[in-house]
Amino acid sequence: MNVGVTNEKSGGNAAEDTVARLADRAEITDLLSRHGRWLDDKSFDDVRSVFTEDAVVVVGSGEVQGADRVAGLAARSHGPFARTHHLTTNPLVEVEGDRAVLGAQQLAVFCREGEAPEFTVGEEYRMEAVRTPEGWRLSRLEGEGLWRLDHGTGGGA
Repeated sequence: MNVGVTNEKSGGNAAEDTVARLADRAEITDLLSRHGRWLDDKSFDDVRSVFTEDAVVVVGSGEVQGADRVAGLAARSHGPFARTHHLTTNPLVEVEGDRAVLGAQQLAVFCREGEAPEFTVGEEYRMEAVRTPEGWRLSRLEGEGLWRLDHGTGGGA
C-alpha cells in the first residue's frame, strides 16, 4: 500500500494539495470509526451512513452485496449479543481522486446480556471507499479472521 498518494484538487498548489489530502484521510479515518460504532450501537438502519448502496461485504459470517443485505448480515452476526466493542487500529489509507483503498486491523469483543465477554476476535480488514455527495462511504469490505479467543474456556481457534 502506497500511503501518501495525493489527491490534487487544487491544480498543483502543494499546500492546498496537502490540506486536501489530509482532509480526505481524516474523513476516511472517521469513516472507519463510524463503522465500528455502527456495529456496536446496532444502528443497522443507518447502513447508508457507512456503506454505499451497492457495497460488497465479505466476512467470516457471510458475503453480501447491497446496503440492505449488509445491514441484515450485521444484524444477524451482532444482534444476539447485548454488547460488542469494535476497536479499529492501524489504518493505512491510499487516496486517489474520489476513491480510496484502506487497510486496518480490528479487535472485536462480544458479550451476552449480564455476562463477561464471551469471545474476542482479531481481524485484518481490506476496504475500498468512494467519495459520495454525502461524504466518504465504504464500497467494499473484506475481513479476514486471524484469531479468536473464547473467554469461557480460555481457548482459542
